[in-house]
Amino acid sequence: MRLSLASRPFDPTSRWVTSWLLSPLVLFAFRAVFALYAWFTIFFTLGWDGTHGDRKAGRNFSYFTVLTYWGIAGYGLFAAIHTGTYWLKGREALKDWGVVLQTLHEVLYSTITVYPWIVTIVFWTLLYSSFETPFATWSNTSQHALNAVYALLEIIIPRTSPLPWWHLIPIIILLALYLGLAYLTHATQGFYVYDFLDIQEHGSGITAGYIIGILVGACVIFIIVKYLIWLRVWVTESKLCRTGKFSARDKETALGMSSERLDMHAVELKDVRQV
Repeated sequence: MRLSLASRPFDPTSRWVTSWLLSPLVLFAFRAVFALYAWFTIFFTLGWDGTHGDRKAGRNFSYFTVLTYWGIAGYGLFAAIHTGTYWLKGREALKDWGVVLQTLHEVLYSTITVYPWIVTIVFWTLLYSSFETPFATWSNTSQHALNAVYALLEIIIPRTSPLPWWHLIPIIILLALYLGLAYLTHATQGFYVYDFLDIQEHGSGITAGYIIGILVGACVIFIIVKYLIWLRVWVTESKLCRTGKFSARDKETALGMSSERLDMHAVELKDVRQV
């Protein structure tokens, strides 16, 4: 019997914690290692800036790059926890977290697969000049290059479904809130986080052009990411029949998918084809 969309439980085929390519253990290890590296980068950078007289140490949360990297580190941590619990118990903790936290996890995934591309593109096209020290080279590479690598790997490796269209709303709202934060920073601390936001220097027209360009770029990147995930699901599951590598402790997949779960998987693929 085919289940309707409304009657399906959250993540019925464990897409958030499985991969078409990697075992749950390896996927857990990948996410855990990257999360550990991201958190190390955040705190080491804070410590370095604070002990070397860099004024940015007290302004970190005014930078979109830093906020986005915190998002990557946070998602990596929680994704590792959920993947690890699925590997150990055959059921990810996320299934017991309630609809609000489950939805926030999904939205966080959308942000960490969209925002890093904005950070990387804007930095290397508008902000980069040169790296003066080995530390600057490492920290900027970690936050403005490896961030996009992680986003790409999270698009390709897991079995996550294409981003829902409604996720564009929080993507845009968060960008608008950040713009407000950037100008609040200027009003309270007297500096522009990013030079292209300086209305006095560039004029309101050019500044507005930058802002609108980034907004449009975010929408375009969202669409590209959405259909890259759609393409991955279509190729790996519809064409290559790689339905995923599951935990040996997952009762529904220990001897192969149950008929109900296979039916849910078929519904998911139908939903993907209709994207």
